[in-house]
Amino acid sequence: MQRVRAQVGAVWETREEWMEKSTVIAVLDTGMGKHPDLQNRVLEFRDFVGHRNLIYDDNGHGTHICGILCGSGLLSEGRFAGMAPNSRLLVGKVLDEKGDGLTRHMLEGLDWVLQNKDRYRIRILNISVGIGSLKEPEKERALKEKIELLWSQGILVVCAAGNKGPAEDSISSVGGSEKVITVGCHDGIYGRNNPRSCDAYSGRGPFGAPVRKPDIVAPGTDIVSCNLQIQKQYRRFLHPYVPKSGTSMATPIVSGALALMLQKYPEMDNETAKRRLTYTATDLGEPWNKQGWGMVNVERMLNAPL
Repeated sequence: MQRVRAQVGAVWETREEWMEKSTVIAVLDTGMGKHPDLQNRVLEFRDFVGHRNLIYDDNGHGTHICGILCGSGLLSEGRFAGMAPNSRLLVGKVLDEKGDGLTRHMLEGLDWVLQNKDRYRIRILNISVGIGSLKEPEKERALKEKIELLWSQGILVVCAAGNKGPAEDSISSVGGSEKVITVGCHDGIYGRNNPRSCDAYSGRGPFGAPVRKPDIVAPGTDIVSCNLQIQKQYRRFLHPYVPKSGTSMATPIVSGALALMLQKYPEMDNETAKRRLTYTATDLGEPWNKQGWGMVNVERMLNAPL
């Protein structure tokens, strides 16, 4: 994460007063496990799969995502801290131990976020789930409508482009909406000559579409974050972090960047936030349907004139 923060311009020598504020982010994923870097981060947890009351993660994907968003970096002296460490989370478990999920569970999770938006002042929803084309069009339409409703209610919906690329129009089925920020994966200079670089499989939008998709890209290869399989041995923690790759990892980087912007400009509406995010991105010289507006540039986004 230290490398990622430097790459996207999220490094500061001093902590400004606005950085001490908190943004509430909802996460719909595999849950969240116990990890010292994630202590006191969760405001509420809901399990739509197993209906258990305790906070848990039986896969590890959600724990990794939460660490990218707001891990404290406690066990790494800040090296692997998340993008917006002061953020707080609502975590909904909508995926099972294999990382698979039902449309019904995702819809229930979206309803739960909508019901709690005012209570917790939720500003961002992170969906690091590449939802492919569904066999039942009405379910796909229901997902899009619910996500667009969340957006209209003031929640920035940030979703993964999916890992079905590089074919044209391989983007996640819910990622084509204008009322969602769709995040593709690109490692920039760190991906050169690397056949494993995530931009090789990041979902791409259609050529010549009126809406540029994905909207933006962020690094996604070997992103180091909280490991569900952490082990405590006496006073030491073993294997506290693990690298993972994909558009799933790129998505919370963008969500965390947006959380920082909302900490600085708490009254900013969705459309203004999306414009600042996209218009200040770094052009990578890639096709529009691969990079969108370019690589997220946090420093430029925060400091560009309003």
